[in-house]
Amino acid sequence: MTDAAFSQSDQLRSDATKARIAMLQGWLRSLAIGALGLAILGALWALGGWYIAQSPGMFAFAQLAPLPTLERLWDMAQRGEIWHMSAPSLNRVGWGLGIAILIGVPMGILIGRLAWLRDLSNAPFQLLRMISPLSWMPIAIMAFATWDAAIIFLIFVASVWPIMFATAAGVKRIDPAWLKVSRNLGANPLHMLFYVILPAIAQDIMTGIRLALGIAWVVLVPAEYLGVSSGLGFAINDARDSLDYARLGATVLVIGVIGYALDSLCLLAIKRFSWLRSDT
Repeated sequence: MTDAAFSQSDQLRSDATKARIAMLQGWLRSLAIGALGLAILGALWALGGWYIAQSPGMFAFAQLAPLPTLERLWDMAQRGEIWHMSAPSLNRVGWGLGIAILIGVPMGILIGRLAWLRDLSNAPFQLLRMISPLSWMPIAIMAFATWDAAIIFLIFVASVWPIMFATAAGVKRIDPAWLKVSRNLGANPLHMLFYVILPAIAQDIMTGIRLALGIAWVVLVPAEYLGVSSGLGFAINDARDSLDYARLGATVLVIGVIGYALDSLCLLAIKRFSWLRSDT
């Protein structure tokens, strides 16, 4: 091997090492900034707990301070209570979000592809979208035989719109040349759907799912104030009724941590599909 080849090989190794170091530095910087943000939030929480403890009219809520809440959270984790309260809620969100995906993605593709359907459905869909999902609660109670089905319906109503409109927006941005080339190569509609359209809009779909998941997770807790006897919303209501504010605070913390974890998984999926289109 010539000296030039050795020099080029050393340069490539050096560049690769620098890239890894830069990536590690970026990761550490993001971790440090995130830790600082959590520290600031914790300090504000502690300050609020101290203020409540010092206020005669609010002393009863002193258990919402960080130390009692974290102690109760540790106790709940040891007894498996966190899983028992979270599993029913995750099941309901999974069903509601899954149904929203099954309906929202195909409908979004049709709206994005068919101008006449987009014009026809725009006003009704926008009207329905602006109705608070919890406004459907009395109708859901009358329409469904079980409380679980009613909650799943409310989560579906909250989730379907972001998925549908994100999918439609992605379809509208597809380069028409891609569809033209695929037709010229003999692709039938199913080939175009699975090999052109869906790969092109995968990132848009995941973005819509991420937005829908955030809305569904917010709607979940008040929806579980209905007649169910399980789930995170029920745990919040039960802790409030029994004046167990440490458990209430711990449950709120569990809701935030699980929601953050689910959102992070969606963000990883979005980054996974980020290579599919260079204009996003």
